[in-house]
This record gives sequence, structure tokens and C-alpha cells, in this order.
Amino acid sequence: MKKNVKKTKPAKLHLPDRSRVEQSLRDLELRYRRLFETTQDGILILDAKTGAITDVNPYLIDLLGYSREEFVEKKIWQVGAFKDIEASKDAFEALQQNEYIRYENLPLKAKDGRLIQVEFVSNVYLVGDEQVIQCNIRDITEHRRLVAALQENERKYHALVNQSLDGIFLFDLSGNFSAVNKAMCDRLGFSEEELRAMNIWDIVPEQHLDQYRKKLTKILDGESLNESSECTVRGKAGKTLFIDVLSAPYYSEKGIIGFQGIARDITARKEAEEALRASKERFRVWIENSSDIITVVGLEGTVQYASPSIERLLGYKPEEWIGTNAFDWMHPDDRARVTEIFAQFIQTPGSAASAEFRLGHRDGSWRMFESVGRAYLDEHGQMAGLINSRDITARKRAEEEIERYLTRLQALHQIDNAISGSVDLRITLNVFLDHATTQLGVDAAGVLVLNPHTQLLDYTAARGFSTPALQHTHLRVGDGLAGRVALARKTIAIADLNRDINGLARYPSIQSEGFVSYYGVPLIAKGRVNGVLEVFRRTPIPVDQDWKDFLEMMAGQAAIAVDNAELFGNLQRSNFDLALAYDSTIEGWSHALDLRDKETEGHTQRVTEVTLRLARAAGITESELVHVRRGALLHDIGKMGVPDYILLKPDKLTDEEWVEMRKHPVFAYELLSPIAYLRPALDIPYCHHEKWDGTGYPRGLKGEQIPLAARLFAVVDVWDALRYRSARGLCRPFSLRFAAM
Repeated sequence: MKKNVKKTKPAKLHLPDRSRVEQSLRDLELRYRRLFETTQDGILILDAKTGAITDVNPYLIDLLGYSREEFVEKKIWQVGAFKDIEASKDAFEALQQNEYIRYENLPLKAKDGRLIQVEFVSNVYLVGDEQVIQCNIRDITEHRRLVAALQENERKYHALVNQSLDGIFLFDLSGNFSAVNKAMCDRLGFSEEELRAMNIWDIVPEQHLDQYRKKLTKILDGESLNESSECTVRGKAGKTLFIDVLSAPYYSEKGIIGFQGIARDITARKEAEEALRASKERFRVWIENSSDIITVVGLEGTVQYASPSIERLLGYKPEEWIGTNAFDWMHPDDRARVTEIFAQFIQTPGSAASAEFRLGHRDGSWRMFESVGRAYLDEHGQMAGLINSRDITARKRAEEEIERYLTRLQALHQIDNAISGSVDLRITLNVFLDHATTQLGVDAAGVLVLNPHTQLLDYTAARGFSTPALQHTHLRVGDGLAGRVALARKTIAIADLNRDINGLARYPSIQSEGFVSYYGVPLIAKGRVNGVLEVFRRTPIPVDQDWKDFLEMMAGQAAIAVDNAELFGNLQRSNFDLALAYDSTIEGWSHALDLRDKETEGHTQRVTEVTLRLARAAGITESELVHVRRGALLHDIGKMGVPDYILLKPDKLTDEEWVEMRKHPVFAYELLSPIAYLRPALDIPYCHHEKWDGTGYPRGLKGEQIPLAARLFAVVDVWDALRYRSARGLCRPFSLRFAAM
């Protein structure tokens, strides 16, 4: 509680005449009473001598809640509102002495217990001859609340200013900083002391000085600020910063004294915007200079943008595409497929898809494109697709060429396999013609082979003809198209057979085929014409150099096939003749042996025939029977090395002579093994004297160690010897010697 005390002297009164004074007093009393009862401050009237309350106005009664009776005739310290009685007495005594007391913050207690902060002012004055004390009591509770709220707001304001991420500043009309917050200092890189010692124009780049000064001048002239403005400033060490400033004049009772504002650092945003602008510019340059077609397509396929490259690749100006449906420019065979792909990927932002399709060129041709698209939301929030389309026509053609080349290589390889894997010319040529018609893209093809004996061209194989007439064609060299090809030994091409008077006029059955174009190629191998390859088509043949080269290669394959077949036929005949000569030689050797030994005459032929029958019964194959026959015919070829005195001796052989006799299987091996085609026949000449129990010669083989052919022959040999000697009635010793041999 604050108390102000001032000591004054009562004023002296000079009264005019009585009636007038009385009237004036009545008027004053009325005005006083009205003021007393209507004022919004509480008023207490006290007896200056006793301190008793003589009057109280309605406002104070309502403020504290006490009745008039609870106030009047009581001492001021006896009212419950003044809790501190001693303090109240002391205050009254001080008032009696000083005649004025002021309490700026006095707590009063209302009847309901509420504390009310009041401003209390007391004065002593005379009413007539009596001293009275008037106490004016003003409720300052709301005022105190507002002050507290203002102080709290001030605290919050300072906290907000100091903690703000935006810079807050204040500068006078001269531009000198008078206040800055921490964020402002941090953004500019200066301390608060450094900034407060600076001028606003110290941080403005020179090129912006006039612009910013004019703006402040307009504000001073009364122009209102409805929005923030972007400014460029210089921080410490000359660093350029961008700020977004919202400023306003700063007023006092004297008018505008400066400017206050909030500065938001937008350097990062400006850098991002600049990067975005640069990116957009790069993107624009990339799009406009791209070798691919860049299009932006709406949700329904409407073209919203087309890059300039469309004119170079398709012959259309971009504006001719814009507003049209992109799918209308596609090949009809590709449209449905690509539309389905587009409809799926355009539903989700960020999704991507790719497709290959054909687009129409202004010149009427179709170009193949490979497109990659990505869906995104445009600036209006609508789905759109950014499509990058690359012309792959040349690449596709190259791929087709490579694929065609590989297919042709594979066809040639399969023809090679057919040539090397078959000795039947017709089978080989059928495989050849299957590939020829497919790879050359013709409707029909045929091969005529030149018969070297008749010198006629015989149709050997054909494919694609609707009539069998060509199967019976035999042309002389020089006749017909094929004969002309064989005679000229060079390719003959006819683009239109209907205009060729020497073409198919002589062959009405061929004319009915409806062929239009023709190619005939001679089949030449080793400098000799072996035949003719003919290809037909019912429409013009799309010929290029690659096609011609491949036709020549196919003809070369056919020539090789015909030549190989002829060589194989000749070889077979030679082999057959040679085999006959071999067998005749072997039979001659066998006959010579029989002539040498009259005792065994006819024996070789007999055992050979019986051995072959027995071998067939034993399951020996026909290819092995050839060697069995040769072995049987030559079984005694080794006896050519045995001296005649031993071989033809009529008496029993001595032990030494038996040693020589038993060498004849070894002589047979030594004689026949150097001859390659007779080696498979050695089993019988070398092993036919081996015995099952191992007592035979020359190696003492036993059981299954003895070759099967030798075992079969040994049975037949003994059986024939016994049968032959028994039939002729020869003496026993000789027959046993013969059998043993």
C-alpha cells in the first residue's frame, strides 16, 4: 500500500447576503448529492474528530456488499472491509494531521470474501465549522488485471521476438537500427551490437538502394502495405541473402518515427526456385533439342504438348498434333494394345510403362517407335502422361536383317546337315526346297538335275506347284527357261512371264499356275552344270542384292547336294565293284589251296556255306557274316607257308613236322593282318584250331576266349572232314591226321 501525504490549510470564506448564500448552498447540495449518488467511485464521509462514517454512496455499497446501516455510525476501522484495524487507526490519525492521504493499491474485502484492489484517496475539508473527511475509493481490480495481462503479453512478445525464426527489426527514419532480435542477427551474421551500430542501407546492395528508398518514401507518403515484398540484402562478408519483408511505420505521439518489420529468410527458397528455374530451362532446352518426340498426353489421350522434333521425324508440325488424340496417329494394328497399356499406367502418379508401336509419317509410311511414359499430376491436379518416343525404325530393320540373316544361316546349316546326313538326293532336295521357298519368299521352287548320259534336265524335286505336270518334265539343254539357264550357265530373271515369248508358252500346265515372276539359277559344281534351280512367284518378287546373294548361295547348296549324290553313287558302284574284286580274289586264293591239296578239294566251299548257315542261326548279323565268309574261305591260307613235303606227306607226321604244321594259323595272321579289309576276318584263320579245353593252338585259348566265329567254324570243319573221309572210305590214320590238321 502506497501512501502520499500532503499538508494544507483550510481556506477562509467570505459570504455575501444570507438568502443568496442559502440558495447557493441548496443548489450545491443538490448537485453534490446527485454526484455523490451517481458517481462510479465509492465515497465515504467521515467525522474528522471521531472517525465515524456519516455517509456512504450507493456505488460503494454495491461494490463491497455491505448495507448502509453496516457502514453508518461506525468507525472506519470497524467496517469488515478494512481487515487491518491498527493500520486503519494509524491511517485515520495520519489523515487528521496531514489532511490528505492516497493509497494506490489497497486491498478491500467484500462481504462475500472477495478481495478488491482499490485506489484510496482521503481529503479533510470544512463543512461550515465542522471538519469532515471524504474518502474516494476507485475499484482498480480490472485495471490491475489489464496491467498484468499487458505485462504478460509484453513478456510473451519479447519471448516471441527472441525465439522467432524470422528476423524482427526496428529502425528510425534515418535508417539506424534501434532494435533487432537474435534471428535477424543470425541470418545476417552480425552480432546485435554490430547491427545496432549500423544503418539499414549498409546491408542493401548498391543496385537496390534507389528501389528500396522509393518504397519507404511511398510508405511515408501514406501508401498502405497490404503484402510482403522480397528484398536482397548483404550479410557479413558480403554474402547475398534473400528476405521476405513485411514492414510498417512505427508511430509515437509525434507521428512516424521509424519502421518496424519482420524479415523471413527465403534464401533457400530463392536458391531452390532458381535451381527449379534452371532445371525447367534445361528441361525445356532438352525437350526442344531432343532427337526423340516428347509429348504430354491427357487422361483421355489428348495431346497437350508435342516437341519440335516431331516435324523432323514424322513431317508434322507440333501444332498439328496438339488437341488431337495420340492413338489416332498409330497403326490400326497397334492401337488397341497401346491404348490398353496407357489406360493402366495413367491411373497412378509416378507409374511408368513402355511400348513399341508404329506412327504414321506425312509421306504415308509407317515408322516404328519405342516409347517410355510416366504418369504425373499436372498443375491443375489432373492426371497426365509424359511420353518419350524414340524412332527405332532403323534399329528394327537392322534387327530384322540380322534375324533374317541368322534364319538363313540356320537354313543353310540344316541343308548342310541334310546333304551330309542323307545319301538320297530326293530327301535332301525336299529339305532344300522347304527352306528355299520360305527364306526366299517365293510360291514355288523346283530342281532339275542334268542326266549326264541323256543330257536331259529331269525334274527331281518340286515344292509349291498346284499341278504335278513338272514331275514328268524332261528338257533338252537350251529348251525352255531351265534349258536356257543351263546353256547360258548364268542366272535368268523374268519380272513378268506373261511378256516372255520364250518362257512358259510351251507349257500350258505351268501357265495355269498363274506365275508372274521367275528366277532360274544354274547348279554348277567343279565347273560343271549339274542342274537348274527355278523359283516362281505369283506376284512380283521384291528383289534386292541380299536376296540375290542368298539365291546364289542356295543354288550353290543344291549344286553340292547334286554333286555329292552323284559322287556317292559313283563311289557306291566303285565300292561294289571293288568288293566283288576282293571276294573274287579270296575265292581264287581258296581255289588255289584246294588245287594244291587234292585231299581237301571242295572242302573250303562246303565248310564256308555250312558255317554261314550256322552263324545265321547263332544270331550273327548280316554285316558280320561278310567277315565270317571271308574267314572261312581263307581258313587254311596259312598252309601256303608249310613245306609241301609236310603238307602232302601220306604217312604220319613226326613231332618235328607237327611243329611246322601247327604254325599255319600264325602264317595266316602274318599274311592277312597287314590287309585292313581282311582284319575283321582273322578270327577263323587264326583261331579255328583252338579247343574248348585249352589244348588247341597256336595260343592255347579255352572256352569263350575263343572267338565265336572260330568256334562255329571248328565244328563245321571237323564235321565236314569226318563226313568227307567216311564217304570216300579212306584209311583211319590218314583221316585222323586230316581232322587234326
